[in-house]
Amino acid sequence: MAKEPASAPQRRPLTLRDVSDASGVSEMTVSRVLRNRGDVSGATRERVLAAARELGYVPNRIAGALASQRVNLVAVIIPSLSNMVFPEVLTGVSEVLEDTGLQPVVGVTNYSPEREEKVLYEMLSWRPSGIIIAGLERSPAARAMLENAGIPIVEIMDVDGTPVDNAVGISHRRAGRHIAEAIIAAGYRRIGFLGTMMPHDHRARKRLEGFEEALAAAGLHVEDREFYSGGSALLKGREMTEAILARSPDLDFLYYSNDMIGAGGLLWCLHHGIDVPAKVGLAGFNGVELVQGLPCHLATMDACRLEIGRKAAEIVAGKRLDGVTSGLVIELEPKLEPGDTIRRV
Repeated sequence: MAKEPASAPQRRPLTLRDVSDASGVSEMTVSRVLRNRGDVSGATRERVLAAARELGYVPNRIAGALASQRVNLVAVIIPSLSNMVFPEVLTGVSEVLEDTGLQPVVGVTNYSPEREEKVLYEMLSWRPSGIIIAGLERSPAARAMLENAGIPIVEIMDVDGTPVDNAVGISHRRAGRHIAEAIIAAGYRRIGFLGTMMPHDHRARKRLEGFEEALAAAGLHVEDREFYSGGSALLKGREMTEAILARSPDLDFLYYSNDMIGAGGLLWCLHHGIDVPAKVGLAGFNGVELVQGLPCHLATMDACRLEIGRKAAEIVAGKRLDGVTSGLVIELEPKLEPGDTIRRV
């Protein structure tokens, strides 16, 4: 006959008193150490922290937030986790916040303005200490929430527009112009564009606008386009490249809105024996590490993602430049990496 399992002992939440008993100091001293406040000796601090670690004690931040009206969280709101661009931004944010007592918490919008409003509403309801959010284009409701949050706001990845508070990023219009100028200088004239449909990817739209401006200045234009919706992928890049070259076989350059579809296009060209870059040149955007592992190095442009994350976190953490507390716009300069897919001038 099987025995009934013994009931598990009831567990209660640990309290400051438990840490106080384990470390041999008062609850007030424990509180000072765990909140990193007050004058406490190094030896006492280590004893309290060691006791808290051994017990597995986690402070109740909500209780402290009731008094301060803020929690030690920084909301980081990005469009996608599947896009290889944003993990590097998060790495930069985490590196800077690591020793500040602030913790990043991530929300994902899937490039949807409606989803962004919901994520922002939920994040702000926890009263974070700051917001780092991708892009400059907002719905009226989202912009109103940011304008009235009363905390540092840093909009990242883009500086082509008017930020709510602070902005850190690159000029995508300028980046598009620089890529076009490099293509023209290399002698390419029949150019195609491959990328997202861009109803909400405003940064890709701005790059294309800058790209077309530079072509027009040289008397050229984008001769064919292949659009898609959905996430970036190697397979999508292969399919798009096959479609545009079947339709416009005389194109001599393909400009992709990102490196992932550009890498797929490069693999398709190599598989079909197309001479890259002599017959067809290629370029992507973002400078993701993936392009370094391809059979030849796809031309791309570094979007300064790690540095964007770092500088945004510095603003939120209070390490502002020259004492500026708001209205700070930091524009970083992306670098063109011509790789092996643009003819050498």
